[in-house]
Amino acid sequence: MWYLILGRDAPGSLEHRLRERPAHLARLKALVDQGRLLVAGPLPTIDAEDPGPAGFAGSAIIAEFDSLETARAWADADPYLAAGVYTGVEVMPFRRVLP
Repeated sequence: MWYLILGRDAPGSLEHRLRERPAHLARLKALVDQGRLLVAGPLPTIDAEDPGPAGFAGSAIIAEFDSLETARAWADADPYLAAGVYTGVEVMPFRRVLP
């Protein structure tokens, strides 16, 4: 089943985000390689593709996992969470309808 993982950035965490980005992306790349990633990306704090020093409000990931517990465990192991980039992570089932 698909799951939405929503990470919320801590205020002032842009420096930590940039430092941990390679490890975060490596985990997403593994999902791509397994054919389990639908979409992933950051949520800019302003209406701009590159928010610059304004940074990000968080990240959204939609990926396939065997269960909600497995999705939560994967999300809880994210380098952004360990480094304090995320203040928390929400994980919920996602029902893909379109496309």
